[in-house]
Amino acid sequence: MPTPSSSPHASVPTSHAPVAVIENLYPCIEGGRHPVKRIVGERLDVFADVFKDGHDVISAVLKWRPAGGLRWFEAPMHHVDNDRWTGSCAFESVGRWEYQIEAWGDTFRSWKKSFAARCQAHDPDVPVEALEGARLLREAAMRAKSTGAPDVCAQLADISELLARLPADELLEVLLSDELQTLIDRHPDRGLSICSQTLRVIVERPLARFSAWYEFFPRNAEGRADKHSTFRDCVTRLDDAKSMGFDIIYFPPIHPIGVTHRKGKNNTLTALPGDVGSPWAIGGPAGGHYDVEPALGTIDDFVWLVGEARKRGLEIALDFALNCSPDHPYVKTHPDWFYQRPDGSVRYAENPPKKYQDIYPLNFHCTDWQNLWSELINIVLFWADKGVKVFRVDNPHTKPVAFWERLIAEVQRKDPDVMFLSEAFTKPKMMQVLGKSGFTQSYTYFTWRESRAELQAYCEELTRSDMRWYYRANFWPNTPDILPGHLQNAGPQMFRIRAALAATLSSSWGLYSGYEFCENDPYPGKEEYNHSEKYELKQRDWNAPGNIKGFIRELNRVRRENAAMQLYDNLVFHTADHDKIMCFSRCTEDFSSRVLCVVNIDPKETASSNVHLDLPALGLDSGRPFKVHDMLHGSSYEWSGRTNFVSLNPNGVSMHLFRVEQV
Repeated sequence: MPTPSSSPHASVPTSHAPVAVIENLYPCIEGGRHPVKRIVGERLDVFADVFKDGHDVISAVLKWRPAGGLRWFEAPMHHVDNDRWTGSCAFESVGRWEYQIEAWGDTFRSWKKSFAARCQAHDPDVPVEALEGARLLREAAMRAKSTGAPDVCAQLADISELLARLPADELLEVLLSDELQTLIDRHPDRGLSICSQTLRVIVERPLARFSAWYEFFPRNAEGRADKHSTFRDCVTRLDDAKSMGFDIIYFPPIHPIGVTHRKGKNNTLTALPGDVGSPWAIGGPAGGHYDVEPALGTIDDFVWLVGEARKRGLEIALDFALNCSPDHPYVKTHPDWFYQRPDGSVRYAENPPKKYQDIYPLNFHCTDWQNLWSELINIVLFWADKGVKVFRVDNPHTKPVAFWERLIAEVQRKDPDVMFLSEAFTKPKMMQVLGKSGFTQSYTYFTWRESRAELQAYCEELTRSDMRWYYRANFWPNTPDILPGHLQNAGPQMFRIRAALAATLSSSWGLYSGYEFCENDPYPGKEEYNHSEKYELKQRDWNAPGNIKGFIRELNRVRRENAAMQLYDNLVFHTADHDKIMCFSRCTEDFSSRVLCVVNIDPKETASSNVHLDLPALGLDSGRPFKVHDMLHGSSYEWSGRTNFVSLNPNGVSMHLFRVEQV
């Protein structure tokens, strides 16, 4: 059990030369430049090489505390081999924490080791060494007394007195006992201890590691092309998402939409009367980022909706998009926050060949950048005060990483429950550094990974490499911006396959509304939706026949009911003879929850194959049979050994989601 420490030696000593070496501390991201991530109660295993000159015995503890706190918690570290030590801790509350290792030459253990050898060899120096041991016990007794442990003080003092006057061999059993060592360990001599560098941890609530997101446009909540819905009209959509098993409802920007250069339907450059425009063109006559689009209602209406979501066990996530339309108040009040062109005009956003005439990007390196950054942080705090604790951040890779480090740290210092999802589909290293900078979760390349080899290699990179310490992958099969090629004009089979992979390969996943109806109409020649609701009100029957809502509901049910599905870095792949069969498992450490997924990733052809299981990874005895129960379809089988047969039909049972039990 961890114990709090208020020892005067709990901080890095400065009054003596280093007496030990602590190196290769792990996990340690970029030499300690970035924090690792945990959730409340989640164990953090720490490793380091700890050693010193000579033959002294070493002791070490792992220490942790809230960042900047005065009192450390600590737990003993244990020697593994070759000077490698390990220890574990967990964090009891959300917020920023820090940890370090403290090590010292253990004088009593070193004396005890030497004294036992001398006694066995009948060394004539035994009486003198006994006096040395008595001194060490007296000093330990005084440390116990000074820390308010009089009973321990008395016990150690009694043993010290006996050692000073009785033959050593009569006390050897007591001196070598675990009971005495336990007393000494409670009051060790750390006068010559040394501490490692202090490393940081971001500790977040469980939703940071396990979540299911559902995105819809509140203006289309009623599914009517002739009527703009309001916040008050969204409750039915909340109930629908809740029934499918989602826990985070993500809204695109809800702020006033600009009029100047407003985009028309299908992203045309000229809007017609009645065109609603893109929500990402933020700012209009009704205000900017602190305001809501009048057609949706008022801020009070939005706060009401946040409360309704909370009653249902849901959270509403807002899109934090740092775009300004030409009508945004900032354009007039802070023109220096934008890119000014030589002709006096303001540069609009571009990502060649894409052009966004309705959006002005902010200049994060303008001369007034300090005030700009502070203002943007205040926007997040404003909405957090309205009850929003989750933000999906639009295109963070186009803003300075230092800005996100500052924003996330400042916001979470004031409200540690706030979470951030990074929407960055860009170069791998930029996506990774955004995770390192503090983003709670991140979008991924899953959307474009199709083959078994691609998916397995990518998932192993995310969950088995050092990325697992700082990058929590959130798998989305679609977004309002992306209708990937494999979903274009595809049937329900492919939609079920991609939902199944997203929901089972990662502990967090999400989908954009319309997916449950297998909407598959692409804009010609692009990886985008035709008649995209980014630019128009959309007619949609929320209970249209042929939907896959029931399948999605079952995926989320299995995820909720199985603890193994709620962990992040426990993904293990198994082999299958057929290259269209994916086989993987997720287990808790004690194997109380074991889930085995077998998926046919071909939407057209039946795939039959032997699968070859890594039985130790499943906690199974190779000499005993085991049961697999399909939690989606209700069937059960008794398997034995590592090789077993499956046959999966895309028009029937296209995947098994097995609960595994040892017979």
